[in-house]
Amino acid sequence: MRPITMRGVLLLAGALLAWAPFPAQAQGLAPVFQRVNGSVVVVRAKGRDLTVQNGASVLVKFHEVGSGVLVSADGKVLTAAQVVAAESGADLALLQLARVPAGIKPAVLGDSARVQVGEQIFVVGAPYGIAHTLTVGYLSARHKPNTIYAETPLAEFLQTDAAINQGNSGGPMFNLQGEVIGIVSHIISKSGGFEGLGFVVSSNMARQLMLEKRPFWTGVTWFRISGELAEYLNLPQPFALAVEEVAKKSPAEAVGLLPSRVVAQLEGKHVPMGGDIVLAAMGIRLDNDASFDKIRERWSKLRSGDEMTFRVLRSGRVMELKGRVL
Repeated sequence: MRPITMRGVLLLAGALLAWAPFPAQAQGLAPVFQRVNGSVVVVRAKGRDLTVQNGASVLVKFHEVGSGVLVSADGKVLTAAQVVAAESGADLALLQLARVPAGIKPAVLGDSARVQVGEQIFVVGAPYGIAHTLTVGYLSARHKPNTIYAETPLAEFLQTDAAINQGNSGGPMFNLQGEVIGIVSHIISKSGGFEGLGFVVSSNMARQLMLEKRPFWTGVTWFRISGELAEYLNLPQPFALAVEEVAKKSPAEAVGLLPSRVVAQLEGKHVPMGGDIVLAAMGIRLDNDASFDKIRERWSKLRSGDEMTFRVLRSGRVMELKGRVL
């Protein structure tokens, strides 16, 4: 089986308006869905239509972040948005909308620690582009960070059997009180389609990583290189970061980082090739994930006008790159 990341958007942030929850048994699922469906909008990024909840800010899937991000509440009027923070380790990014579309009902970001395995939940998304689709299931399990998907080691995952397909990623998972308790991330499947193993980033982890810490956005999708893979690529050190994607109008683009051009399969992994491989940043050599955490901490303190530095391996040559944060 393999993990399949369902490209999409994640969740809302911003000023969240709470309401008194009603017992789900008394009102049934239909009224709860009708109440929260007004919080689901469409985000267009890289030409894809993606569903999210909405507020003054929007948390989106990290891989879809770039320039030309637009948000629509009714499928017609588009609102521009810009990235203000991102966390590749959980595949999350935070967008700030130029304005809040009319008629939007901000959703409640619930406490995912309170939901129990065996409780009924539901997901609202756009499987195969069919927007505002409801699927229902149960919370199947809870997984600590760095135990399920190596590409997102910071994410705490909630597992569900609610149907998740291409286009669901980024859609909210709700409890029966209509509170957001998770953000659809990926599935594990042999066939490529849904087989009952869906995973969502918990709302508490999204709140902690995006709203409380507010990480710095470089505009890069990183791919970790270590162990035998580093040896196969003849790297001068045992750990480095390959630049997979660089968003337009991002700090990384301003510095001059080059993204990969092709993807090769090595050791069962899809490895981005042909772009820069970062050996050090902000004066800190990359030796392991701990050193990357130190670099990210430095980035979190950057302000407009501060200098960013990288040492990269490009076409067999080690180069130093410098630039200013805009």
